[in-house]
Amino acid sequence: MNYVTHLECANCAARYDAAKVHNLCTACQRPLVVRYDLVALKQKFSKKALFGRPPTIWRYLELLPVRDPAKIVSLTETITPILETKQLASHFGVQHLYLKDESRLPTGSFKARGMAMAVSMAHGFGLKRVACPTAGNAGGAMAAYAARAGMEAYVFMPEDTPIINQKECFLAGAKTFLVNGLITDCGRIVGEGRAKKGWFDLSTLKEPYRIEGKKTMGLELAEQFDWELPDVILYPTGGGTGLIGMWKAFQELEALGWLKSPKRPRMISCQSTGCAPIAEAFKKGDRFAKKFEPAVTIASGIRVPAAVGDFMILDAVRASGGIALATPEADIPKWMQFAGSREGVALCPETAVCLGALEVLLQDGKIKPTERIVIFNTGAAQKYPEAVREQLPRLDCTQPIDWASI
Repeated sequence: MNYVTHLECANCAARYDAAKVHNLCTACQRPLVVRYDLVALKQKFSKKALFGRPPTIWRYLELLPVRDPAKIVSLTETITPILETKQLASHFGVQHLYLKDESRLPTGSFKARGMAMAVSMAHGFGLKRVACPTAGNAGGAMAAYAARAGMEAYVFMPEDTPIINQKECFLAGAKTFLVNGLITDCGRIVGEGRAKKGWFDLSTLKEPYRIEGKKTMGLELAEQFDWELPDVILYPTGGGTGLIGMWKAFQELEALGWLKSPKRPRMISCQSTGCAPIAEAFKKGDRFAKKFEPAVTIASGIRVPAAVGDFMILDAVRASGGIALATPEADIPKWMQFAGSREGVALCPETAVCLGALEVLLQDGKIKPTERIVIFNTGAAQKYPEAVREQLPRLDCTQPIDWASI
């Protein structure tokens, strides 16, 4: 049974019919979010209903917008593991540090959650052609799910997007274009092409359903922690759907009475000094962020100089008692290598900024060493060869080995 009641503008609260196709709010051009009949859900949907269901994001179907399960487009979006990182915890001087590893998902990143949901909904509405701008992983995920659904896909990405992201879009059959600009320029092209090419715009927060897919990160996290949420969540922030989605999940779980405590995590929005519009807006006390220029960071997934959901990110951070901050761009490769060498986990460059943020917040006393801390690894490090430029030493196998140098 589907419990969706309507769509609602996150800014002006205008209501829209969820049975129809929508992009942004027509009144104020801000994102729409899905609303559910949580009173009915509380009466008819209990935690016990999850027992025995497959360990995928679709186990939470009653809390998702899909009307016809037969229209779900899936590559088996598994529940991602939570790793306790004891050596990293020891380094930072904290007791409980966890990593939720989204790199295990199809196409190697958390973008699979959002695109699985968005493409499933588009498929349910009978749409045949989709398009999106991407800084990397979103394009690959959309291309894969569109191929799975038999849809025509168009992807527009900055020309310096990691080469693996470029190739995965091509291999999945998407018509892929490199743009001499940033993701915002790519987004403008997608917007202009809606009327000319007839595609549906799957840009971040420009349709209501990617956030519902990302919401499953929060649902999973709550279930994995036995319905008692951690104290702090550090999350790398570009477009912000993951952070916004988790905050929405926690609100809905509280309304259902599933959480053992009403205390929610402090949400820490982590950015690089190379592109920090949310961190700058938080520091100034602003609700809307100014476009960040120049936006230059090797963490391509958070190179978003202007996010349409900026106010939603900042609202969630502030409501949680959290912080938005940026840490040095130059430290990203260091933290990637540090985490790998201590724990054997391959952090993407976006997540590396979270380690820098954790160091700062512990030093400032904003995070206590006794708190339960969760960091989200949003993608596979192997998709970012350009982020690590270290030159490895070479050996000449035709000559005697200089063992003193090894």
